[in-house]
Amino acid sequence: MELAHSLLLNEEALAQITEAKRPVFIFEWLRFLDKVLVAANKTDVKEKQKKLVEQLTGLISSSPGPPTRKLLAKNLAALYSIGDTFTVFQTLDKCNDIIRNKDDTAAYLPTKLAAVACVGAFYEKMGRMLGSAFPETVNNLLKSLKSAESQGRSEILMSLQKVLNGLGGAAASSHRDIYKNARSLLTDRSMAVRCAVAKCLLELQNEAVFMWTAELENIATLCFKALENSNYGVRVAVSKLLGTVMATALMPKQATVMRQNVKRATFDEVLELMATGFLRGGSGFLKSGGEMLKVGGSVNREVRVGVTQAYVVFVTTLGGQWLERSFATFLSHVLDLVSHPRATQTHVEAVYSRRCVSFILRATVGSLLGEKAQIAAAKEICQAIGKQMKAVEAVVNDTSGENKSGAADIAASQHVMVCALQELGSLVQSLNATASPLIQEASIGLLETVTSVLLHPSMAARLAAAWCLRCVAVALPFQLTPFLDRCAERLNNLKTSPEAVSGYSFAMAALLGGVHQCPLGIPHAKGKMVVSIAEDLLRTAAQNSRLSLQRTQAGWLLLGALMTLGPSVVRYHLPKMLLLWRNVFPRSLKELEAEKARGDSFTWQVTLEGRAGALCAMRSFVAHCPELLTEDVIRKLMTPIECAMTMMSHIPSVIKAHGAHLKASAAMVRLRLYDILALLPPKTYEGSFNALLRELVAEFTLTDNSANTTTSLLRSLCHYDDSVLLGSWLQETDHKSIEDQLQPNSASGSGALEHDPSSIYLRIPAGEAVPGPLPLGVSVIDASVALFGVVFPHVSYKHRLQMLDHFAECVKQAKGVRQQAVQLNIFTAVLSALKGLAENKSTLGPEEVRKSALTLVMGALDNPNPILRCAAGEALGRMAQVVGEATFIARMAQYSFDKLKSARDVVSRTGHSLALGCLHRYVGGIGSGQHLKTSVSILLALAQDGTSSEVQTWSLHSLALIVDSSGPMYRGYVEPTLSLVLTLLLTVPPSHTEVHQCLGRCLGAIITTVGPELQGNGATISTIRSSCLVGCAITQDHSDSLVQAAAISCLQQLHMFAPRHVNLSSLVPSLCVHLCSSHLLLRRAAVACLRQLAQREAAEVCEYAMSLAKNAGDKENSGTNVSPFAPGVSSRSDIHCRHQGVNITETGLEGLLFGMLDRETDRKLCSDIHDTLGHMLSSLAVEKLSHWLMLCKDVLAASSDMSTATPLSSGKDEESEKKDEMDDDTMFTTLGEEDKSKPFVAPRWATRVFAADCLCRIINLCENADQAHFDLAMARSAKLRNPTNDLLVLHLSDLIRMAFMAATDHSNQLRMAGLQALEDIIKKFASVPEPEFPGQVILEQYQANVGAALRPAFSQDTPSDIIAKACQVCSTWIGSGVVSDLNDLRRVHNLLVSSLDKVQAGKGSSSQLYRESATTMEKLAVLKAWAEVYVVAMNIKKEAESKPKRAIKSTDDDDDDFGTIDELPPDSLITLVQPELPTLSRLWLAALKDYALLTLPAEFASQLPADGVSIQFLCSPRPEEPIEHVTACLQALHTLLDSPYARVHIAEDQLIGVELLSVLHRLLLTWNPPSVQLLVTGVVQQIVRAAQDYLQEKRNTLNEDDMEKEPCPVVGEGGDSGGLVPGKSLVFATMELLMFILVRHMPHLSTKMSDSPSHVATKTRLSEESARLVAATVTILSDLPSLCSPAGCMTILPTILFLIARILKDTAIKSADNQVPPPVSAALQGIKSIVTLSMAKTEDTQKQWTALIRSTLACILEYSQPEDSMPMPDEVSMLTAIALFLWSASSEIIGVQSLQNGCMNRFKNALNSCDPWVQAKCYQLLLSVFQHSNRALSTPYIHSLAPIVVEKLKAVERNRPASSTELLAVQEGIKVLETLVALGEEQNRVQLLALLVPTLISYLLDENSFASASTVSKDLHEFALQNLMHIGPLYPHAFKTVMGAAPELKVRLETAVRASQASKAKAATRQPAPTVHSAPTIKLKTSFF
Repeated sequence: MELAHSLLLNEEALAQITEAKRPVFIFEWLRFLDKVLVAANKTDVKEKQKKLVEQLTGLISSSPGPPTRKLLAKNLAALYSIGDTFTVFQTLDKCNDIIRNKDDTAAYLPTKLAAVACVGAFYEKMGRMLGSAFPETVNNLLKSLKSAESQGRSEILMSLQKVLNGLGGAAASSHRDIYKNARSLLTDRSMAVRCAVAKCLLELQNEAVFMWTAELENIATLCFKALENSNYGVRVAVSKLLGTVMATALMPKQATVMRQNVKRATFDEVLELMATGFLRGGSGFLKSGGEMLKVGGSVNREVRVGVTQAYVVFVTTLGGQWLERSFATFLSHVLDLVSHPRATQTHVEAVYSRRCVSFILRATVGSLLGEKAQIAAAKEICQAIGKQMKAVEAVVNDTSGENKSGAADIAASQHVMVCALQELGSLVQSLNATASPLIQEASIGLLETVTSVLLHPSMAARLAAAWCLRCVAVALPFQLTPFLDRCAERLNNLKTSPEAVSGYSFAMAALLGGVHQCPLGIPHAKGKMVVSIAEDLLRTAAQNSRLSLQRTQAGWLLLGALMTLGPSVVRYHLPKMLLLWRNVFPRSLKELEAEKARGDSFTWQVTLEGRAGALCAMRSFVAHCPELLTEDVIRKLMTPIECAMTMMSHIPSVIKAHGAHLKASAAMVRLRLYDILALLPPKTYEGSFNALLRELVAEFTLTDNSANTTTSLLRSLCHYDDSVLLGSWLQETDHKSIEDQLQPNSASGSGALEHDPSSIYLRIPAGEAVPGPLPLGVSVIDASVALFGVVFPHVSYKHRLQMLDHFAECVKQAKGVRQQAVQLNIFTAVLSALKGLAENKSTLGPEEVRKSALTLVMGALDNPNPILRCAAGEALGRMAQVVGEATFIARMAQYSFDKLKSARDVVSRTGHSLALGCLHRYVGGIGSGQHLKTSVSILLALAQDGTSSEVQTWSLHSLALIVDSSGPMYRGYVEPTLSLVLTLLLTVPPSHTEVHQCLGRCLGAIITTVGPELQGNGATISTIRSSCLVGCAITQDHSDSLVQAAAISCLQQLHMFAPRHVNLSSLVPSLCVHLCSSHLLLRRAAVACLRQLAQREAAEVCEYAMSLAKNAGDKENSGTNVSPFAPGVSSRSDIHCRHQGVNITETGLEGLLFGMLDRETDRKLCSDIHDTLGHMLSSLAVEKLSHWLMLCKDVLAASSDMSTATPLSSGKDEESEKKDEMDDDTMFTTLGEEDKSKPFVAPRWATRVFAADCLCRIINLCENADQAHFDLAMARSAKLRNPTNDLLVLHLSDLIRMAFMAATDHSNQLRMAGLQALEDIIKKFASVPEPEFPGQVILEQYQANVGAALRPAFSQDTPSDIIAKACQVCSTWIGSGVVSDLNDLRRVHNLLVSSLDKVQAGKGSSSQLYRESATTMEKLAVLKAWAEVYVVAMNIKKEAESKPKRAIKSTDDDDDDFGTIDELPPDSLITLVQPELPTLSRLWLAALKDYALLTLPAEFASQLPADGVSIQFLCSPRPEEPIEHVTACLQALHTLLDSPYARVHIAEDQLIGVELLSVLHRLLLTWNPPSVQLLVTGVVQQIVRAAQDYLQEKRNTLNEDDMEKEPCPVVGEGGDSGGLVPGKSLVFATMELLMFILVRHMPHLSTKMSDSPSHVATKTRLSEESARLVAATVTILSDLPSLCSPAGCMTILPTILFLIARILKDTAIKSADNQVPPPVSAALQGIKSIVTLSMAKTEDTQKQWTALIRSTLACILEYSQPEDSMPMPDEVSMLTAIALFLWSASSEIIGVQSLQNGCMNRFKNALNSCDPWVQAKCYQLLLSVFQHSNRALSTPYIHSLAPIVVEKLKAVERNRPASSTELLAVQEGIKVLETLVALGEEQNRVQLLALLVPTLISYLLDENSFASASTVSKDLHEFALQNLMHIGPLYPHAFKTVMGAAPELKVRLETAVRASQASKAKAATRQPAPTVHSAPTIKLKTSFF
């Protein structure tokens, strides 16, 4: 491949490679040329131009494939436009000659097509330069167009499009010819040709005025015809042509109008033409589309869907401003469409037409209008609804009967209502809280209008109105409760009107269903209200036959809706519900029989509806309250359900007796029954399996059903990856909701609310805007299929066999269309069953069952219907999965192999090739390994079958499945597969898009298989990699969006495995262009890829994206198009395939992505955009701070535009505000005046919320980046040093402004985000000083803004969650210490006071609107805020008291002046809190008490006090809510216990302390977070300390009083006996609580826990938080003995010492950095304080005490022994513990030989340790032992250990220290020796010095080695020298004796001293050192020797 990278084609290299590889080599060269020509030097190009032209034109006749010819043409055109043009006409003639050639053979075709492509490229690139030759060229092309085959026709049309594009108006003379020749091809057989014509005519209409004047009607008719029998691609292309032509006709471009005198079409004419297509279709009105199974469907549907898309193109082209102006007219036109009788001939057609109209409205109003314009549109829709409703009321109230057409009007009006109400609902829901003006303006009357429709005669309209109300309530949750109340009231008042009962119950059900979308919920009592209304309706249903049906349905509907409120509400009503359900059904079989004989048809209808309703409510119960489904409840539910099952068999006879109109009600009962059974465990109804299965099988095999209804579930049961075969990728386009209508199975896309009213309260399936249950006939079959899948795995093998045989029989019996329907249903059921088996991990059954299933499946593999073949393949794979036997799989594979070898027909070849793919997919590479080779070879052969693109598609798809599932096993086949993929990519015509899609899939699968190997540099890997890159390049350049999407995901995989080889500089710009694609899947793929790239290389991605904007500026936009967003010409010619780069502006890719968030509705896409922006933000925001802040600010600025919020501080900011407004305008609107469209709307609320979140993230990122971001002085100096430095603190005013804009918006989510941002800003900047005014902080100047941002949150109608957040911000602000003026502080403080008043009054702002927990949340937030303020106030006061009082201001103290002016007096905050303290303390304690009671485990329920639980206080609303409240309360308690009064109070009355401890203990039972536990330990410590202080006082006074009297009374817990009483003993309560915490973090401390079977013995290291906690508990534990009497001490000490020793053992683990963990230091401290306890050592307890001390030491000695399985103990900590005992408890230990030996051993081990750190520490500890005052203790240790010390130190001479730690060890050792010398008797001095001195001298270096020695070695030398100098004068006599005995020592010492002096003298000459130093040295020297 490398050889292909040269300017000229390397012909030698080409000649040397095999024939097969040449096309790839040539393509690679053309790719290289394409990149290099643009960048090359013009002179170089001109030099080689002749040869290049020769080579390129030579390639034209070498039969190049489609991608090659495209590139070839592009390069030739580029070459001429860069180099000389004088041979261009020659080349053009050459091409024309080839095109004229009469050779029609297939072999010559590629050459012809290449010539056609070249002609097109020349004109596109050079345009008018070639003007003279164009008439001939055009005629030539048109002539060959007549005789060309489909590929030729497409290519010629594409070239003509390019000719037109290049010449513009200059081609006018040929316009009519082109038009005449092209238009007839709009109805071509080939879909690709139709698309090409549409694109060519779209280009033509830019200049050809006749197209949108004289020919307008003909164009319309042509387009309608082109839409008949079209595919998706044609519909998109033709609708774009039709829409654009219509838009141009209405508003022509200025230039063309100026040139010719044109008569413009009127709006009405244009709309009339469009309506014709919508209502009549292409060729008049053909057969009414009533048949249910759409075989081919009626022509009408495709046309209708196409015209629907054209409407959207039409409006989009005219733009948002036009839509705003003309909305009323447009709305009434669109709504008229759906009221036209032709649009609503059958019910299904009416639903389809409604879907189309809804689509038009959503796609235009939803995306083109900004929020203000949407509100205006909503008003218009409201008026339209009102107008319709008036007309309906007129008809209903017209009793005279004059209005004959009344009924028809009402029927038509229902569809208008449905469309209008759905759009209104969608609008309000998308506007969310920003829609509040719609409700608040009485003049609009939105609510009255919508509720009036609840009385519409048609059920569809009533349901739509109910749905619309639900949307309003979800958008504006404060309306939910009032709506419910109003509906309930009206329902009671209008009980006698059937419509009212039905309409208002729909509305209530819808509202209840919306509650789950409103986090604050509704008051608990509403549940009760609903139940009583429903009961009343059911009770009175029988009283009035006119209302029976409606009341019955309404009652059950309400109960079903109630269930969605979840178990917390339903629990109370369950007994009543069970009773109601039982009573609906007969009690016994006898009653059931009797019932059959009674009743007329109406009674039966009501009965069936009632039972269906009851079952529906049950289903809702089971689905929404699974927690309440105990075995008992299930048993009670089964009674009515079993009865319903029995009843099913009786129904046919009832229908026979009373008429067929009962069929629908009976079907509804069956549907509800199947639905609920599918949710219950099959075991509960296994007794009824036989009867049930009979019903189910009859249902989907259509036994009693004459219609050929098919299930809708087949696609969803097939594999997602098979979408390319099923065409189900249409589900993933922007046109999904209308394209569904054209799918071949029954009623697809005809979902509507009226098919199943219960869906009004259910959750909407993901991706749907409005619930759309399918028609009853289809739903029942769907439910039966689903239930069959659930039951099948639990059925006996015998039954399975019977059913499978029965299925085969059913298929055989049916004929024609019916057979297809039956087969589809059966296959779906079988798939459902196999899926169930796989999920249950059960098998299919014995041989005969398998055989029967196999026969059924294999028979369908060659069915002509592709969906059935697909399902059969899937079933085969699933079967292999559940049978899982190699022989069975081999048999299946072999059958398909044989079939494929012999079969020649397309059907068998496709079916069996898919079978192979599915087998591999479900059995995986391992299970099907032995068939891999055969499968691959067969599929590779099939993929080359050029005669059938269908065979190629299916075989390549299967190949991709095999590559995917085989993984590494496929590695051997990668090369042949890749070479085939490339060959096909280079030869298959681009019109076979499915083949290309599958090739893309194969390529992706291969890349994944090779995986990380792709990074390698070996020859084979390089070849594979470059082949993959070529494959990606070809697919990237394909015209089909899905193929491009596949290319992107291939490149994404490549980038993951071999990032260096993916060229981002070309990939990123192409992805950016795709972001504006009209194809959802392509946008998704582009964003997903950007997301991955941004994760690793955000900076590069942004840079390459910006290069797009720059290039666009240089090239296309030179002067023609001012505004970056202006659609200008480019959008006219083709809105979506804009010229590269027009979509990126100076805001870069980030700006584009923010813009997309406003337009996109697809969840996956939006989530990926969020992630991409998140990655970019994390990498880039800190470096490009201004840019990102500007982005966020521009997005948030839309808030101030929408809301009526007052601007911040007028005056000084006006200038900057004007500037900001300008910026907003330039970003989000266009500047070009003449532009008719305003494509980009101001950012919507959801985008603004995201921007506010980004703001918080930016602040956090800066915090982690650099402190200068939060220091104004540093920031300013950094800015001076380097103006590009960008620091956050410099943008503070912007931050505050953004937070303010967000916090005062209409949207609640945005207010929340704004308050969060404000809190973050306050926290981060509170302490940043203002350099210009010392003693002040920079936030102070913004206090007005903070107040203004907070004030709206405390208004009456603010939701609880926002008030809670606002309280939090208030307390942060007050506690931040920013404000220095008490009056300024009062403003915010008053907000908190007002909310506290509300709490006291017992009303939250929302007490009547939301659920109680919302009020609780609000109250707790208020209390928490106050607690935080109180804590801060107390801390300030405490600090002030602890500081020394300042002297009264002295005059010369300038600094003081400053400080005192603006500093709050220390008690001022307290003065703000003081007045509220009585209330607060009461409420705080109440909160903690309630909390403790509520968190008690259930078993203590009996002990709860009857009163005193203000439950509403702490029904914690959400698990994540209360933690802050609890922590705040605990902090408040902690602070409270700081005050001396509280401490005395709690210590005097011990029971208070005990009670408080038990509350805290209960708190811990339910609260896991370590933060809470830490706070609790803090409070416990305060309690213990308080008790300690109190006791100490008491002891002191006693000691003073009782000096004279002898017997001292015992003070402390435990008295004389030592007993502690649980419940009264503070020590006991404390130990209980502490033990609980310890066991939670170290479970093995408790024998109960460690013996339990669930306990796992592994001990992991404690986390940092756990370590802190354990340390805190140990500290408190060791304080406890001081609270006890001596006897009490003896009671608790064994436990405490055991715990401390165990904790020491478990936490003292050796670590790399020798850090001592907190628990260890706490344990050592604890040992010290306990061992030194004085009061424990009385005569009575002496014996016990000694035993305790000894056993504890023995324990520690045992623990410090290293064990194999355990981590190494930390010797130092253990030795320290031992030393503590030796040092402090010497008397108890002396003479215990075993302990002494143990201790000595530990010291010996440590001395011999290889870790110098351990040695050093050991020496230090030994020193303390040797120095002990009690000689009896120290002497044995000296005798035993001193010799070892000496040996160790002597050895240093041979092995000098290499590190500072080793040096430290030596130094510590020497200290020990020196101490021993000092301790020794005078007579032993000489011997002792004889050990020390030679050792020290051995450390000295001689002069030669000194220079080369390491620093550590030099340091040792220095150390030894200093010590010798020090010892000499101390013991002069002994020193001389030692030195005299060894002359060689003396010599060494003297040389060292001289060298040292010399070096010092040298240093002194360099810098005069003070002479004092040198004197002693000389003195010493003289006195020594």
